[in-house]
Amino acid sequence: MFLRCLLALLALTSLSFSTNPGVQVRLTKKGLEYGRQLGMASIQQKLNTITIPDISGKVKLRPVGKVQYSLSNMRVRSVGLPQSELSLVPGTGFRLGIRNAFLSMNGNWRVKFHRILKIHGSFDLNVKGLTITTSIALKSDKTGRPDVSTVSCAATVGSASIKFHGGGSWLYNLFRKFIDKALRKALEKKLCPLVADAVSDLNPTLKTLNVLAKVDKFAEIEYSMVSSPTVSTSSLDLGLKGEFYNIGKHQEPPFLPPKFALPPKVNEMLYIGVSPFTVNSAAFVYNKAGVLSMNITDDMIPQSSPIRLDTNTFGALIPQIAERFPGLKMKLLVNAPKDPVISFEPNNASVQATAAMTAYAIQPNATLTPLFVLNLDISVSARVFVSGMKIAGAITLNKMDLTLGTSYVGEFQVGSLDDILKIVLKLVVIPQLNTHLAKGYPLPTLGKMKLVNTQLQVLQDYMLIGTDIQFTR
Repeated sequence: MFLRCLLALLALTSLSFSTNPGVQVRLTKKGLEYGRQLGMASIQQKLNTITIPDISGKVKLRPVGKVQYSLSNMRVRSVGLPQSELSLVPGTGFRLGIRNAFLSMNGNWRVKFHRILKIHGSFDLNVKGLTITTSIALKSDKTGRPDVSTVSCAATVGSASIKFHGGGSWLYNLFRKFIDKALRKALEKKLCPLVADAVSDLNPTLKTLNVLAKVDKFAEIEYSMVSSPTVSTSSLDLGLKGEFYNIGKHQEPPFLPPKFALPPKVNEMLYIGVSPFTVNSAAFVYNKAGVLSMNITDDMIPQSSPIRLDTNTFGALIPQIAERFPGLKMKLLVNAPKDPVISFEPNNASVQATAAMTAYAIQPNATLTPLFVLNLDISVSARVFVSGMKIAGAITLNKMDLTLGTSYVGEFQVGSLDDILKIVLKLVVIPQLNTHLAKGYPLPTLGKMKLVNTQLQVLQDYMLIGTDIQFTR
């Protein structure tokens, strides 16, 4: 997993063309440090797979004359990476530096001299002062998905000491320096291609990131980038589209995302800012899909409630209903002629909604007779929280104002229905909406990432999620 977790955090840099982001993500130095720790274990695993091709040749030595030699079956026994650093490079991506690494290898040696004399044995190789410096760039591929590549790499081996074992090891000791140099060069040639392969191995994983995430059967949310990442020496900021769409139909809402900036916080590994644009685009999508329309019947009212959805209850407040339609069940149709509007201010997320409620009497033959139409202006407060890798919520009623749209039963005082309809909202409408809101919608999912010690704050014109992260295999 060479920097897999870190690069997954960077992986949302595929580009699209828009104005302002609906969601912003900031990766801090603390997040980079976590990525470095995970990456070193993966780098070490890669280094353990190094194989050096067999080395052979001829050399003329005094006093034995011409000698044919070979080193074969060279394998790594152990690797140590005591010092490493991962840093951001403004305008590019990041740089990984490994210093004072060491490894040990063993293999077999064989020599032939005087044409007929052959001897062989084994050897141990210890390499110290191994240094690797690599720069990695992240870009968008043709599909708008992230793609990583190695921009530059340099590797050096400080020293290599070899010890020969076997009956003729004295012969090898005559040209030890030559062998040491050949082994160092062979090892150096292997290191950068190994790092490049490790980086390339990340791309299949990066292609699985949820740039377009399904929410439910009605909606999906897009997390593609709206601009190039902003890289500073202290953090990496990403602007994501953060827009809901109806599944299979990407229609833009009649409003644009406003500008907002994340605060200069660095205590957590990751910060995610969500603007009202994102949640308002969800309201636009769900209203278009008809999710915000609801039929309410008496069987949806808890049996313990003294309020029933029938002409007897409503007739007590509007006598002409009881006179014209005695003893009938009723049905309420609620819909939203306008999309709800969600706004954020310090410690408060609120929703302003306009609804139309049509009341019907259900005739014995199941036909519906309209009674009246009410206009409702509703204000609710929202409690927003993070659940797993999702943002979820719950709402409570603050205020409701009624006006009469149409009456089919003559004039009546609308205010007389205020208490009954508040009870209907609290017992039926709001619980159903909360059931949906509790399911939440997905945050950008980066591999097998988990959020740890997550905090959510509602600030002026955006929500801020501050969190540490963990990656699991």
